[in-house]
Amino acid sequence: MEMVSSEENQFVSKEDTSWRCRQSLFDEMKRISQIQKAADEPRVLCIIQDVTCVKTVNERLTFNLPGSTALSKLYEDVAHKAGYVNGSFELVWGNPQDMTPLEHSGEVSLLDSGFEPGGKRNFLQLTDKDGEQPHVTSDESAAADSSGLDDSSQERFIGPLPRDGTIGCSGDCSTPSYSYTSILSKSDTGYVGLVNQAMTCYLNSLLQTLFMTPEFRNALYNWEFEESEEDPVTSIPYQLQRLFVLLQTSKKRAIETTDVTRSFGWDSSEAWQQHDVQELCRVMFDALEQKWKQTEQADLINQLYQGKLKDYVRCLECGYESWRIDTYLDIPLVIRPFGASQAYGSVEEALQAFIQPETLDGPNQYFCERCKKKCDARKGLRFLHFPYLLTLQLKRFDFDYTTMHRIKLNDSMTFPEELDMSPFIDVEDEKSPQTESCTDSGAENEGSCHSDQMSNDFSTEDCVDEGICLDSTASAERVLKQKSLPSFELFSVMVHSGSAAGGHYYACIKSFTDGQWYSFNDQHVSKITQEDIRKTYGGSSGSRGYYSSAFASSTNAYMLIYRLKDPSRNAKYLAMDDFPEHLKSLVQKEKESEEQEKKQREIERNTCKIKLFCMHPSKMMVESKLEVHKDKTLREATEMSYKLMELEEAVPLDCCRLVKYDEFHEYLERSYEGEEDTPMGLLLGGVKSSYMFDLLLETRRPEQVFLPYKPGEVMVKVHVVDLKTETIAPPISVRAYLNQTITEFKQLIAQATGLSAESMRVVLERCYNDLRLLYVPNKTLKAEGFFRSNKIFVESSESTDHQVAFTDSLLWKLLDRHGNTIRLLVLLPEQSPGTLASRTICQKVGSDSDVAFEGSKGDRKSVEAILEESTEKLKNLSLQQQQQQGSSTSDSQKSSDTSDFELIESPSQEADSNSPCVAADNRDLENRIGGTTGCRGSASSDPENHFASEERSDSEVNNDRSTSSVDSDILSSSHSSDTLCNADSAPIQLANGLDSHSITSSRRSKAREGKKETWDTAEEDSGTDSEYDDNGKTKSKAQYLYFRTEPYSQDDSACNTQKCLVVHVDKRITLAAFKHNLEPYVGVISSQFKVFRVYANNQEFESVRLNETLSSFSDDNKITIRLGRALKKGEYRVKVYQLLVNEQEPCKFLVDTVFAKGMTVRQSKEELLPLLREQCKLDLNIDRVRLRKKTWKNPGTVFLDCHVYEEDISISSNWEVFLEILNEHEKMKSMSQLAILTRKWSPSTMKLGSFQEVILESSNVEELKEKLSEISGTHLDNLEFAKGRGTFPCDISVLEIHQDLDWNPKVSALNMWPLYICDDGAVVFYRDSTEEPMELSEDERNELMKKESSRLLKTGHRVSYSPRKEKALKIYIDGGPAKDPGQD
Repeated sequence: MEMVSSEENQFVSKEDTSWRCRQSLFDEMKRISQIQKAADEPRVLCIIQDVTCVKTVNERLTFNLPGSTALSKLYEDVAHKAGYVNGSFELVWGNPQDMTPLEHSGEVSLLDSGFEPGGKRNFLQLTDKDGEQPHVTSDESAAADSSGLDDSSQERFIGPLPRDGTIGCSGDCSTPSYSYTSILSKSDTGYVGLVNQAMTCYLNSLLQTLFMTPEFRNALYNWEFEESEEDPVTSIPYQLQRLFVLLQTSKKRAIETTDVTRSFGWDSSEAWQQHDVQELCRVMFDALEQKWKQTEQADLINQLYQGKLKDYVRCLECGYESWRIDTYLDIPLVIRPFGASQAYGSVEEALQAFIQPETLDGPNQYFCERCKKKCDARKGLRFLHFPYLLTLQLKRFDFDYTTMHRIKLNDSMTFPEELDMSPFIDVEDEKSPQTESCTDSGAENEGSCHSDQMSNDFSTEDCVDEGICLDSTASAERVLKQKSLPSFELFSVMVHSGSAAGGHYYACIKSFTDGQWYSFNDQHVSKITQEDIRKTYGGSSGSRGYYSSAFASSTNAYMLIYRLKDPSRNAKYLAMDDFPEHLKSLVQKEKESEEQEKKQREIERNTCKIKLFCMHPSKMMVESKLEVHKDKTLREATEMSYKLMELEEAVPLDCCRLVKYDEFHEYLERSYEGEEDTPMGLLLGGVKSSYMFDLLLETRRPEQVFLPYKPGEVMVKVHVVDLKTETIAPPISVRAYLNQTITEFKQLIAQATGLSAESMRVVLERCYNDLRLLYVPNKTLKAEGFFRSNKIFVESSESTDHQVAFTDSLLWKLLDRHGNTIRLLVLLPEQSPGTLASRTICQKVGSDSDVAFEGSKGDRKSVEAILEESTEKLKNLSLQQQQQQGSSTSDSQKSSDTSDFELIESPSQEADSNSPCVAADNRDLENRIGGTTGCRGSASSDPENHFASEERSDSEVNNDRSTSSVDSDILSSSHSSDTLCNADSAPIQLANGLDSHSITSSRRSKAREGKKETWDTAEEDSGTDSEYDDNGKTKSKAQYLYFRTEPYSQDDSACNTQKCLVVHVDKRITLAAFKHNLEPYVGVISSQFKVFRVYANNQEFESVRLNETLSSFSDDNKITIRLGRALKKGEYRVKVYQLLVNEQEPCKFLVDTVFAKGMTVRQSKEELLPLLREQCKLDLNIDRVRLRKKTWKNPGTVFLDCHVYEEDISISSNWEVFLEILNEHEKMKSMSQLAILTRKWSPSTMKLGSFQEVILESSNVEELKEKLSEISGTHLDNLEFAKGRGTFPCDISVLEIHQDLDWNPKVSALNMWPLYICDDGAVVFYRDSTEEPMELSEDERNELMKKESSRLLKTGHRVSYSPRKEKALKIYIDGGPAKDPGQD
């Protein structure tokens, strides 16, 4: 039995083992399947930056999670890895434009929340929640405490923190290489920081110091604000009280100070002004004293901060002493005495120097009232009373009179934690000499002492109340008080980091609760140690001489505040339970305000903000912004949009709906049928700061029905073209699918338009210059290039136009004209000489002079009448000129494809359209746009050849337009005049009075055909040369482009005083052709008027490049026509300036003139002198006038009379030239000569002489020195020279010229380094080396410095050192500064 049992057990054991193996294998296969499935699932890479603390701001947490991971799981993983309590922080996108937090409890996957898979980085930021720091888990906080606070081996320093996005520190402030040992959050330190508005670090430091002063804080808390007496917004004490309450009770890491600065009367610009913290302290105390008048706190500042000192003068012969009492709020301590090489090493040394008397002797003797004569005397200060709160200002900012720079002294100055002031009491006044009292006290120490009218009688009661009083009573009492004199303990160090040009303030403050030192650095509060305080003593590395560099940056203590150690008077901070009733109500009010703010932030986080559009019945397309809560339904959002768009009186609510819209493509993506009760958050895909789509509030008429818009559909705007009337109808919208064929699409259009699908031609305009005929029946819309929003033109007629090639068809030409026509507003001259139709032609045969027109002004006629009358006159004028010039044209030339005249016909002249018309004035218009042919059927039948040879300029590419604003009325109006272009023997007359040649035959292939690029030639720079011949006649072939005019009827301020014309023109027309077409309306030929383009700011610029097209113009651009001769070939406009080398302004504008290519300099002077005599009243001798190159304000090469423009002298459009009037005949005769402008410097008189020109035959230095010796009388061996710096006249201060210039360079030729004088006009200073500089006293130097600064500023000289202009620090008690009516 046992064996059997054993065998059975063994058998069962084997079976169990087999089952377990199978189960294990199954589990392994399942696990492998899950791994494979997980491997196939897209993963999301998340990079998270912790921005809640400076210590962690540079750390990154990286997670690679499956795309199906829920947001709640992401929060759990982040909390575990960062060591925070889950739910105490927020995760937001790293994009600053989208700071919406991710949902904590959301079960939405990462992919559905907008995370991008496939290895793309998804940047997130870990931020505070509701303004509170994330809660650290207990283990982490213990570790932080042990590692942060007890690690004495780490170097500690609290300085300017590297803050992201904070602007409170100057750019030149360099942070020392110190480490921060414990940057703790508010929950650890218990203190709240202050936000730096921009440059208000000085304000934050002082406010934190006052807040950490128990006596000041408690007194401020006990003050009660009476709202009935003052506006709380402008009440400085109330806003300070609010700020202190928030600093004590708020849970935020940092709070704003904008309410406090607003009560100062400051605007936002004040936040960008840097000020001195000591100056702010004094100004703020003055403002508080004014506000606290007639209250218990009226004398608070004096009780806490005011001390008294005696300013005395004692006669050394009779002992008579005269004195007065001064009060002070702080004691200014000199860092380094003026003229000394060593700084004071400690505060004690500086205090001793402060009270050290000086002896008045010699010329400074004192007139003694008792001796009745001038005697030697001793003058000094004695401390009589120290305040309860002792403020010491370390005067680190000084002025270097050598460099004339404001500087900062970075010398080391130690200060004790406990300061004993007993050594600084003067006890030598025991005999109590007779004195006379002067009670009119004044401030002596650079405004640091607080002036007040005081009596010299001080009672002991006052002394007890205010501090330590030491007056001139019995010596025994004095000694007794000295022995019992308590010491002062340091509790605040205000540190400045930076230079005299700017920097950053922060405060190191000791808490009287636990004795711990903290650093209050704007919004960051952290614990520090005594070692950190010692590092604020200062001291710069290396030897810097007497003064540090003007821009040296360092970190050191600037203000010290001590408190008297007196247990009977030392107060404790007022606890919240002990707050007075008015303060408790204020705390409750602030809590409610904070709760309301929190709720508002919560609402903001759940509000969807999206662009909303609406086709308003009366206002066309209207844009707004819809802000809707994510839980609001689509029906509620529609009602909100209805009211937002103000449709109550236009459309019923049930005739409106919201649809998904793409503004960029003007595409209706989808409608929301049956989803009226769906929340907007779900429809929009969550709350985001920006969406990739918009919403459109669609409207309908009551009898209409909304069509459903399904995803995947495309929108097509269909324009119906009528070839008979040559009109293009406004678009109708049709929705189609990309997988539809062309045949199916034609059937769809036929249903919408009523056209026949069999004869329908469909043309797709994919973009500008890209018209595609859709003729393959089975091809899909997607294959043809359809996108979200498309524009097509359809035509269905029985004409034979469809039998010709598409690019030769009338349909193509009509679409081409439609796509390139722009609408321009042309302002004609105010005093137009009339139309050509009303003028008498007077011109000499073969003359180069311009055509003159005379005649009386007739009645103002319509555009049609002007055109009809002037056309015949122009043709007659052309024929007359042609006959007078003896030119003959064969009949074949008159009717050829290269006809060189663009006819201006009217319907009344149809019978004469076959007559030969060649206009000499416009014979040479260059063919820049189309090909050489303008006839029907002359275009190439192979469009691919044109595409291959297409060349487009940048201006054409930049001015492509996607949708023409010129609709059918532009193409079909009969109330206008049209340009008729006759190329064949007879024109083909169109329905609107246009022949077929007014429509261009090519849009792409012929656009740049035959155009010569001449951008780099001087001829092109003139902007006119390639279009006019020597007689001002156009010389290129004609281009047949659309041009139509109509009167301007709308109300426009620009047209009130000028005649206005609306011109519809093909923008590929050249400026020359455009001007030619305007001739009938201007009244003169095109060479006699100029075209100015008017920009948005009403600035006008002349358009001068006649061979350029109007492609840079767009619809409704304005053009101004001004009478005046246009430039001919080879002519350039030149601005002439007079060079006055010895005047304060050496460059004076004279006239505008014209120089021509091939003209000599003497010829240009001959034409220029009469103009100067007429316009400038300058009667000049041609041999005493010189022209020279002008480069900005610098005179350059002297032009010789024989020089020829364009051959010897390069010239360009808008050229500028100097004209110099000489005292004698020109001495420059050769290009090898060199004209140098010299100026003598006299060190003994500190004066510069006037400019004198020296003509050198070579570049030899010795020749220059000989010339200078000759004109100055200085011995050659004693003569030194230096090249001037900068632009003419190379001004330099007489205080700097003697040392700053490179005198007497060791070179043999002027064209060598470092002189490089290779051209005329260089400035050279010279001096006598034996002449000693004038010795100046300090006052003379300062006066001369002021004069030089004024002179150099007037001449525009760039000052080498320009300190930032400081705005005076003011606190406005009445709420703001009074506006100066004289100010702009």
